[in-house]
Amino acid sequence: MKVGYKLAAEAFGPAELVRQAVLAEQAGFDFVEISDHYHPWLDNQGHSPFAWTVLGSIAVRTSRIGLATGVTCPTVRYHPAIIAQAAATLALLSDDRFVLGVGSGERLNEHVVGRGFPDSVGARHDSLREALEIIRLLWSGGYRSYEGKHLRLEDARVFDLPEKLPLIAVAAGGRESAVLAAELGDGLFATEDRPEIVRHYRDAGGTGPCYAEVPVAWAPDTHTAAKAALETSRWAVTGWKVMSELPDPVNFEAATATVREADILEKFTCGADPARYVEATQKYVDAGFDRLVMQNAGPDPDGFIDFYRSELDSRVRQLTPNGSPA
Repeated sequence: MKVGYKLAAEAFGPAELVRQAVLAEQAGFDFVEISDHYHPWLDNQGHSPFAWTVLGSIAVRTSRIGLATGVTCPTVRYHPAIIAQAAATLALLSDDRFVLGVGSGERLNEHVVGRGFPDSVGARHDSLREALEIIRLLWSGGYRSYEGKHLRLEDARVFDLPEKLPLIAVAAGGRESAVLAAELGDGLFATEDRPEIVRHYRDAGGTGPCYAEVPVAWAPDTHTAAKAALETSRWAVTGWKVMSELPDPVNFEAATATVREADILEKFTCGADPARYVEATQKYVDAGFDRLVMQNAGPDPDGFIDFYRSELDSRVRQLTPNGSPA
């Protein structure tokens, strides 16, 4: 079991994200994971720095903690050749502490380059498959070319490759993407505590680590925590079919106008009761996930990191599937 801290790049500026990563290392987290967005979900979040610059800064400010993207879309806003180069460079700068999390993306971030965003889920999965094939090809060394239905590569080479290539964790929300994670990835990434996602991955031959984000909101009292999550993170209750399709923060403002505090309390573990956090985390462990990312939407990141260190770290690490003996 390894436990990570989510760096909410939509909610904080770059220097603050680096500071939080340093605190997370001091608190005992095993890794930090950062969202790779061009836009925030909501305008009032107010930020969206370039994730790769932030990760590079974290790499030189820390010595132990792992780094991960959660997740990067290597098909539209980025060409996979760029991601292959960026991930290799970050692996070198971090002394092999980097995990490349990839997914099929959201219209919110990918439409900005004017190339469109595939309307069908099938086309998005096909594009992601081609992107992973290109990344693997470039990481095998030498000059490489590729001709796919959606993506092309022409006579390209990544010159600076680490001896140990980064692990690739592929985001999945269903069977098709879980199978893709097993075939072309080294691990699985998910945002829900659904055991069938892990089962599809394992049945397809996937043997790597399984990452999942655990939505929480820390504050000294439940109402304060839920209120903060409602203000900045209510988009999380809309579900993936909405989250992947809307093009701008103003659309998420409209789509979440009817979300109430009660809805937040159903999605997020709120407040300061350690037992409730452990109970919520146990669901992900029971589902088969062994890399848990604490995604705090509360108003005080320092308070949450202190809470994790003093109240949660040892309890979460002792969890086993269905309460079986460690």
